[in-house]
Amino acid sequence: MAAPVAGAQVRATAARVLDAVMRGRSLRTELATALPALRDPRDRALLEAICFAALRQRTRADAALAAWTPRPLGARDSLLRALLHAGFAQLDPLGLPPHAAVAATVEAARTLGRSHQAGMVNALLRRAIRDGLPAGDPADAWPPWLRECIHADWPDEAAHIFAASATAAPAWLRVNARHGDREAYRARLATQEVQAELPAWPVDALLLRTPVPVAQLPGFDDGDVSIQDLSAQLVADALAAPAGARVLDACAAPGGKAAHLLERDPALRLTALDVDPHRLQRVADTLARLRLPAASLQAADARAADGWWDGTPFDAVLLDAPCSATGVVRRQPDILLHRRPQDLDALLALQSTLLDACWRLLAPGGVLLYATCSILAAENAQQVDAFLARTPDARAEPLDERFGRAAGAGRQRLQGDADGDGFFYARLRRTAA
Repeated sequence: MAAPVAGAQVRATAARVLDAVMRGRSLRTELATALPALRDPRDRALLEAICFAALRQRTRADAALAAWTPRPLGARDSLLRALLHAGFAQLDPLGLPPHAAVAATVEAARTLGRSHQAGMVNALLRRAIRDGLPAGDPADAWPPWLRECIHADWPDEAAHIFAASATAAPAWLRVNARHGDREAYRARLATQEVQAELPAWPVDALLLRTPVPVAQLPGFDDGDVSIQDLSAQLVADALAAPAGARVLDACAAPGGKAAHLLERDPALRLTALDVDPHRLQRVADTLARLRLPAASLQAADARAADGWWDGTPFDAVLLDAPCSATGVVRRQPDILLHRRPQDLDALLALQSTLLDACWRLLAPGGVLLYATCSILAAENAQQVDAFLARTPDARAEPLDERFGRAAGAGRQRLQGDADGDGFFYARLRRTAA
């Protein structure tokens, strides 16, 4: 009996994950199921790398298959197609040793019950080694309707947006200021041979050009550090809640922004809502790991205040609204597979309703920060302009250029700006009665 080929199981698992995602499932959900089944952390890291790389370059892989196969792969061959995407991704852009990548992927075909197609997998991967994948245009990965939105909103930046969205994102760390400063934590990383950069701002951030597994982050389990993108970290600065304020985080899960607020000011009286009890548990887990003061966690809908609000107005409200997530495509490449025009219509209506509902919970003189990880004007500048037009006691407060380029009453960051994700911020003050 032939010895098992190393890594075949990882490639087979990658094919199953990619097949599910290409048929409409969430990448995050599929990985959450697949990763624990792999014991070796190196295998888990490889699985994630293959899946992300394959989804980022799926249009290049499809172009190769269209050119190199005598007839299109049908619906019954969706798993084979996914395996080939995984194989191509190992060669480009991951650059794994070609012989090992081909051998393991061919063996994965047999593992998946596709022994009769193993020769085809071998031939196509060897052609990719010889000829390279078609260059492709990063814009092709975006559905036409969404691509049109980007061109309309950012005509001078569209090419940058498409290119940045097709690249792997760096890792950003947020050092827990209650446990020490980032200079000291950077020194701890250096002892693990992990190189980190200190940006001028924000003050809690460290940049890892090369991401590392959580297990390599000293003190992670003790709450010394969190993984959070630069643009998400800026929310705490944009909100700038007064010391000891009564604060509402209206859509809190998974809890990174609520945790950052409490790291900055443990005296905040924070209420964290999320409509999904399971997601709210992630907020509780995050606060517990970081050893932060208890917050009031409520599984509730911010639009239905009668079910949870005690009637005492909040000094500050963070509305990190549900959105298209078009600013985080490089971290969630399956967004481009799943987003539909009707999704945007529903999100715009939800954002508008949430803005109106949260405004009623804000004390006169209080501040509401509206934020999204979208780069679409309809969800951001236009949404806020419409709110200001219908809300007489609301006025926008300017944020400086560190938060991004001017966009209506707010500021917009695009993916890749200062190595961060795409994000929008608008700071709104409720005028005193």
